[in-house]
Amino acid sequence: MTKIDCALGTPNGKHPTRALLLGSGELGKEVTISLTRLGVRVIAADSYADAPAQQVAHEARVVDMANADALRALIDDVRPNIIIPEVEAIATSVLETAEHDGVRVVPSARIAATCMDREALRTLASDELGLPTTPFRFAGSLDELKAAADAIGFPCVVKPIMSSSGHGQSVVHAADGVDDAWTAAQQGRRAHGEGDVSRVIVERLVDLDYELTMLTVSSVAGVVVCEPIGQRQQDGDYRDSWQPAQVPADVLDEARRIAHAVVEGLVARAGTDTAWGVFGVELFVLRDGTVLFNEVSPRPHDTGMVTMISQRLSEFDLHARAMLGVPVKDGHVALDIPKYTAAASHAIVVEGHGEAEFHDLDEALAQPGVDVRVFAKPKVDGHRRMGVALALGQDVEEARVRAVETAQALQVSIV
Repeated sequence: MTKIDCALGTPNGKHPTRALLLGSGELGKEVTISLTRLGVRVIAADSYADAPAQQVAHEARVVDMANADALRALIDDVRPNIIIPEVEAIATSVLETAEHDGVRVVPSARIAATCMDREALRTLASDELGLPTTPFRFAGSLDELKAAADAIGFPCVVKPIMSSSGHGQSVVHAADGVDDAWTAAQQGRRAHGEGDVSRVIVERLVDLDYELTMLTVSSVAGVVVCEPIGQRQQDGDYRDSWQPAQVPADVLDEARRIAHAVVEGLVARAGTDTAWGVFGVELFVLRDGTVLFNEVSPRPHDTGMVTMISQRLSEFDLHARAMLGVPVKDGHVALDIPKYTAAASHAIVVEGHGEAEFHDLDEALAQPGVDVRVFAKPKVDGHRRMGVALALGQDVEEARVRAVETAQALQVSIV
């Protein structure tokens, strides 16, 4: 058994364990809080100042993490023991070098690079692990995309291979929409400013019933899976999630099998025996009950924010424990809510231009069994997820209604 012996409890002392967080949004903020509770020194980096995690970390840095030279200089300056990628736009080659030099990358540099690349990930899942997926093709030019779309059939979905959360994604209903889909993939992807051409994945639009997130934890004790999380998406982004998802036993068994298989497959090819952390495995469930692998994030998942009220150890606590070498077993990922109770989360999305101020917290939290997290992002420019409401209920529907009502009770003004 691999044992990690790190100095904890002296973040400002002589020999602190230093964790460099690459990406300081709302998920990174919760990871930072979990790590600081265990005595880790956290340095939070992002492309802009006053990002949520930077407000609770020991140090804050502003840097273009997709710029290899800038990222290398940051790592040389911080001298971290652990690097935690929390966003996709990262120069992964620099992570590989840092790992070679003895820095632990969570869960590993190779896993981070694979999960950020839809082509590499889908090839691993479908071709190497034999997991069920939607029919797919890849294309590196408009002509290749036209041929791939014809082969897959319409309607189909086109996505850039290096993006997430619906960025650059479009549904194509007929051949005359392929040109626009190619343009959307190039201009809407995360790293569109870099000037290169992005390859795309073309997938058949399946008869989807619902989506599941299977939070899966790799630790020194092996791989375990949390209870399934149901979710509702809008414009490619999460809006609601609930746990446990009410799914048939055969669907749950298959979902667990796929989650185990993909994480174990990633860990096996990680190139390190410390490939530990939380993975958000995204699955499609079709109307006929078929379960398909979609994607996996090598970090806590936005739909997993529900675990802040549903589990004794949230996905952020589990991520912190796993990366520090603490065993995570089945009992650690269990629900911590009364029997015949469900939990839900509802994203608080704010529209406007300026600073978002929240009011009437007393009314929002007047009832037991509800909570909120305000992300404290510095401003809104258009629409932005600025917080999340959490709630318990006697069943999933009641929990979801209570989460929405809690969010609506908060008054938000733009100044």
